[in-house]
Amino acid sequence: MTVAALELDGVRKNFGLTEIIRGVDLAIEKGERHAIIGPNGAGKSTLFHLISGKYDKTEGRIRLNGEDVTDLPPYEINRRGLSRSFQITNIFPRLSVFENIRCGLLWSQQYRYCFWKLVDNQRDLNDRAMAVLEEIGLADRAETPAGVLTYAEQRGLEIGITIAGGAGVIMLDEPTAGMSHSETEQAVELIRRVTVGKTLVMVEHDMGVVFNLADRISVLVYGEIIATDTPANIRANKAVQEAYLGVTDDAVEGVA
Repeated sequence: MTVAALELDGVRKNFGLTEIIRGVDLAIEKGERHAIIGPNGAGKSTLFHLISGKYDKTEGRIRLNGEDVTDLPPYEINRRGLSRSFQITNIFPRLSVFENIRCGLLWSQQYRYCFWKLVDNQRDLNDRAMAVLEEIGLADRAETPAGVLTYAEQRGLEIGITIAGGAGVIMLDEPTAGMSHSETEQAVELIRRVTVGKTLVMVEHDMGVVFNLADRISVLVYGEIIATDTPANIRANKAVQEAYLGVTDDAVEGVA
């Protein structure tokens, strides 16, 4: 029996008396690119926070590569092979682009807290950081303070930090939000390239990105998944059209 990369079983989240996530069951296979879509307020970011350990679950279990990670803190979940980006860009603006990537590498490269070892002298670590920068197309910006990068470059840098540690499950929260059409195309190609051989889970509002990247799509509405299927079947699903994509077939014919 194949073990799913990520599995949610009856996951619920209440804030006081308000039920936000209402019993989500979901299995995402290893190597799959899986998109979670839904209207504003559906609970997509909350679900991401539950999976990554930022929020405690009210009910349910979450398994990563078959291991129960339900009650683990975020750093322990990360060390077991899950890494994520955030809806709002989350980088170290005063550090250089290179230093941002190197920070994302430290634990996975077996570097621990040490007062007498300078990271600038660790050739293997620095070589790996430069390799990641080459992979995300920011090698020529290595010494630039991260805070002065363009918005699209900062989003690309955050993706670089997310993949730097070598996690097998990568979660991206609206990776192309706020980008122009050309920037979005570049971001999609970057995501496709850096997630080869990994499991990708993403929240995204741009349906062009979703249908371009995803192997399967889950539709979250009012805290419940109403459908999980291939892009073609999701596009044709009447319940999905009514709840999110539109109310007629014509409304989604142009989505590719």
